[in-house]
Amino acid sequence: MSLPRIDRRALVSRHDIELSDIDPRSPLGVGNGDLAFTVDATGLQSLPAAHPVSPRDGNRQAGTLLGTLSTWGWHSLPEASAHTWRDALVTYDSERGPVPYVDMSGKVAGGTEQDTEERDLLLRGNPHRLDLGTFGLRRDGSPLTAQQVEPVRQHLSLYEGIISSVCVVDGERLETLTAVHPERDLVALQLSSPALRTGLGVGLAFAYGSADWHSAHDWTRPEAHTTILTALGEDRWRIDRQVDATTYTVLVRAPGARLSVADPHEVLVEAATEELSLTLELLPGEAASTAWPSPTVEQTLAACRAHWRDFWESGAALDLGAVEDPRAAELERRVVLSQFLTAIHCAGRMPPQETGLVCNSWRGKSHLEMHWWHAAHFPLWNRPALLRRSLDWYRSILPRAREMARLQGFAGARWPKQVGSEGEETPSGIGTFLIWQQPHLIHLVELLRRSEGVDELELLAEVDDLLTETADFMASFALRTAHGAELGPPLIPAQESYGGMRTAVRNPTFELVQWHWALERACAFKQQLGLPVPEAWAEIRDLLIAPAPRDGIYPAISVEPYTIREDHPSMLCALGVLPLTDRIDPEVMAATLEDVLESWDWDSTWGWDYPVMAMTATRLGRPEDAVDLLLTDTGKNTVLPSGHNRQTGSLPLYLPGNGGLLTAVALMAGGWDGAGTDASTAPRASPGFPVGWDVRAEGFAVSP
Repeated sequence: MSLPRIDRRALVSRHDIELSDIDPRSPLGVGNGDLAFTVDATGLQSLPAAHPVSPRDGNRQAGTLLGTLSTWGWHSLPEASAHTWRDALVTYDSERGPVPYVDMSGKVAGGTEQDTEERDLLLRGNPHRLDLGTFGLRRDGSPLTAQQVEPVRQHLSLYEGIISSVCVVDGERLETLTAVHPERDLVALQLSSPALRTGLGVGLAFAYGSADWHSAHDWTRPEAHTTILTALGEDRWRIDRQVDATTYTVLVRAPGARLSVADPHEVLVEAATEELSLTLELLPGEAASTAWPSPTVEQTLAACRAHWRDFWESGAALDLGAVEDPRAAELERRVVLSQFLTAIHCAGRMPPQETGLVCNSWRGKSHLEMHWWHAAHFPLWNRPALLRRSLDWYRSILPRAREMARLQGFAGARWPKQVGSEGEETPSGIGTFLIWQQPHLIHLVELLRRSEGVDELELLAEVDDLLTETADFMASFALRTAHGAELGPPLIPAQESYGGMRTAVRNPTFELVQWHWALERACAFKQQLGLPVPEAWAEIRDLLIAPAPRDGIYPAISVEPYTIREDHPSMLCALGVLPLTDRIDPEVMAATLEDVLESWDWDSTWGWDYPVMAMTATRLGRPEDAVDLLLTDTGKNTVLPSGHNRQTGSLPLYLPGNGGLLTAVALMAGGWDGAGTDASTAPRASPGFPVGWDVRAEGFAVSP
């Protein structure tokens, strides 16, 4: 007899977030995947200094967690146009011959070491993601201080996607509703307070772009950009922004309000009554000319309620409410909040940055080796559309990826590591030598084809060009040796601790298995389409050597020092992230997991390392360990009240940790090919959870 459907609203709502004080590390936010708006206790961005991001790498000032960031808002300093990535090319000797890489060690011709550093900073810092505006309360035109605000209650309704905030400002009660339209890049604000009649207003402030590692604002250069307010009538205005070559518009709708220029880069919104309804639609370039009419606040709130209801009622769900184990409640909280956070930060039109649309890290650039961690869970939770939105972006950068492959003497397309929206590789002594992002597209498509409602042949035909270019590169990158096919230098594995020996690293365990499995899947995709399998793909697939154990465990790489016990234990990915193949001995992998757990520098790990270990434990039949690993009590596995995975003061949130958690839980709840088919055991639902847990899971796709 089948169980009744999970009460999705009850499941989600028991993890609504409620705050009664200012938590500097954990502000709340709303968004739609392409735009997010993070707020303080006022429901706006009134107190940016109350939510700081620590400076890093000699940056000038602290950043803030209160961002208004998008997938489309980018800026470059004019002086950055003096250089291109080609200026940073350094040629390395390899067994294939000379190969150029976009490195940081290439000297400026005829220049000094300082000239080289300045060039690399410009290339690394441009383009950078641009904060589109800071929208906060003003008292008589002046910004508020934290002493003026007394938080009362702030509530994020996950099922509705709306933040309601109650606070006291200068002794008067203020109630605010905050939402982002699910289909338009529009912030909706509804304020109610007697103070709106006596000098309380909303300031719309705009900064110049910043090339700092962590900050999207530069408030010190008012002369370098323009902000123009134009009244359009019928309670409508437009604010046109010019930041060097970047242009965008804010369409303002505020019935009964007055707008005035309070500063060259600030517009003050004042109400005539105790109520203020304000919508701010942010649009790139010329898009503003066709955007009217913007939805009202009421229409936006209704759209949010409908959208988030549909989001939660579709796809998969995991209900641990009947589990008596005390670990279950915290695991369920993390799972529910991670679904919301990845939907608003990781489901846009291009792969996200590691801090999503909250604040900048690595100057707002996307790390393509992290795209799998941000988004692999979407199809496994049967929400494939949230991944497919970003796949077309790869086609937009395909010419650049082909160019890089040709420049280096390879076939196909070499996908970059750290990029802005234009897809140009960023100079790095580590990033440009990584290879594990290359098979990600193949893996993501394998997950997509397993999702409900996906027409498999239609999907494979749609992405055939991208997968062909990907596999062509992979086959040409492998070295044919007397031992078979190998992965040789220069390269750096997923465990980046070997950056100093990039000219010596060979055959990293994870990448060897990843290369073999992805080429096997690429060959199978061609066969499904009725197309010939390229000979080079099948040849390298069959020739690739298997990882060689040392002292009964798998090393990270096949040369000394074999394994450095810090950073990512990436060899575990060869059975966990990847399914069991004939390249891995499960007993050796079990010993490898034990070796990692016995002695590893946990302070040097990252948020996605805990899902890695949990997935390995799951595939090895160790569900108790899998749960423990997902909830490991270490600094890098901290999950804040907001649901964000905090790392450090300068990396205050880390969405690959959230996405990795959801991918691991999908494996545990939905199972994998062949799970439970061992003749000695009876198949059971949710095979990755401990025996005795009363787990209710529905809607999951089966993992490879």
